[in-house]
Amino acid sequence: MNLPNSLTILRVAMIPLFVVAMLWESDTSDIIAGSIFILACITDFLDGFIARKYNLVTTFGKFMDPLADKLLVCAAMICFLAQEDPEIPAWVVIVIISREFIISGFRLVAAEKGVTIAASWWGKIKTTVQMLMSLLLIFHFNHPVFRTIDQVFIYLALALTVVSLIDYIYRNRHIMKDIE
Repeated sequence: MNLPNSLTILRVAMIPLFVVAMLWESDTSDIIAGSIFILACITDFLDGFIARKYNLVTTFGKFMDPLADKLLVCAAMICFLAQEDPEIPAWVVIVIISREFIISGFRLVAAEKGVTIAASWWGKIKTTVQMLMSLLLIFHFNHPVFRTIDQVFIYLALALTVVSLIDYIYRNRHIMKDIE
């Protein structure tokens, strides 16, 4: 197994630790959860950078890297909804998670046809914004300016989620042809 794939597996392994830290109620749980989330985001950047720089792109990486990102971000959003007064509306989380299920289903259909679909730039931008939004919500700074920034990132992430879904389906519409 190459280094980028190992970093992806490490990111997936961090998710349960992150969830425990998010749901644990203590004075330091936000700092611990935020630190784990930041480390997971760093592994996302590193595995992609190393894979491209050293030509270590694999089918496993094309499939698992975006899946690891989806698991991390979706876990964070579900944890946000478990909070007493969630800053993110449940309907936004439903739309974002629904997009991830649709894309995963699309990828399964493509895989059955022997096609591996890598993440698009829209998807990468969407993931980056979702990760930044998640960090802001993890640390939930209690200041009106930060509350406004939180809301901007929530709706920017939502918009990019929809745009990236439309782009993904349009660019790969040929895969859905001849499906019974």
